[in-house]
Amino acid sequence: MRILIADDSEIVRSALVAIILQAGPGHVCAEAADGLQALERAQDVRPDLVLLDINMPRANGLEVARRLRKDMPQVAIFVMSQNDAAMLLPGAKEAGADGCLDKSDIVPGLMRSLKDVEDRKSSDVKGGA
Repeated sequence: MRILIADDSEIVRSALVAIILQAGPGHVCAEAADGLQALERAQDVRPDLVLLDINMPRANGLEVARRLRKDMPQVAIFVMSQNDAAMLLPGAKEAGADGCLDKSDIVPGLMRSLKDVEDRKSSDVKGGA
């Protein structure tokens, strides 16, 4: 599974890369420090999963999610926030995201998200065979 991480904090991006490396089901194929860079990188690498910080310069995570959903309907999109993810979920879903992850509890949320995307990819392959 190819994963794009978009967050304006280099520390957060590095931590997510480390978590994903340890988790095993995928690899980070690109990183972005702002929303417009995330859109450019997504077009270049065609990820299976995009992790978007909700508050980024040049385009916020919800704007990016909307555009990605339109341009790449098959990609899994999860918005990340330091705030209450449950409160942000309706807006994230409306923007086209598959879910919202709380950065304060990122490891279990990310593990579930990776498994869900992997399961979905497996069922798509089996369903198309």
